[in-house]
Amino acid sequence: MRKIEQQMNRAIRFGQNFTSANTTVTHTATGAQVYLHGNHIATVKQNSDVILFDGGWQSNTTKSRLNAICYEFCTGFKVLQKNWEWFVSDFGGNRKEFADGITVNYNGCW
Repeated sequence: MRKIEQQMNRAIRFGQNFTSANTTVTHTATGAQVYLHGNHIATVKQNSDVILFDGGWQSNTTKSRLNAICYEFCTGFKVLQKNWEWFVSDFGGNRKEFADGITVNYNGCW
């Protein structure tokens, strides 16, 4: 995991706002909002739900940030790419096509 992703996850966990290079974390009453290049890519809610977005860019950096968030806040889920298409995979290797607003949580639920 990249250093910026570790800092991003720390800010989410401890309720701190964070900005470094192209990544920003802000907090609202319901949880943390994560932005990459100003595009909303994730919401980490206080109820442990993680809502994933691509921000309009299915780039390697977006995927890396989302995977860092999944690793920290909903272990077992990951965003992967096959034949230029994005998917979200769970603990058992089951996968769904990636769609903006897909929700996962640490209990292993979609």
